[in-house]
Amino acid sequence: MSEENCIFCKLVKGEIPSKIVFENDDNLAFLDINPVSEGHTIVIPKKHFTTLEKTPEEEVIKLFLTVKEVAEMIYTKLDIDGYNVIQNNYKAAGQHVDHSHVHIIPRSNRDMKIRLTIPRNSASNEELEKVLKKIKS
Repeated sequence: MSEENCIFCKLVKGEIPSKIVFENDDNLAFLDINPVSEGHTIVIPKKHFTTLEKTPEEEVIKLFLTVKEVAEMIYTKLDIDGYNVIQNNYKAAGQHVDHSHVHIIPRSNRDMKIRLTIPRNSASNEELEKVLKKIKS
């Protein structure tokens, strides 16, 4: 997706309305229009980068400092017991908009209907060594 067609870039430019939670020179945080829970917020860099590894290091630092600040706002201002921070990359991982972004999802002890768990299987030492060698090669 090009920057011209990117819905998040259009939000940054004010071409599409949004409910802005926080904004600074580098990042924008706004309420998700399809929230998992009340206060579900998306934090984006104002510059267009498609995925985490394609986002320059200095932009990642600024993005996650903003995520930290917005998460603290959400945690202290809303009546919640915790929150999830989720960052998806590529369609296979659930990324729906090709613009690097982070979800902050407020959680409460009462919202047990929301399941954000990932099925896990045990791995043998041999399997772990095989994957470790691939990653480090």
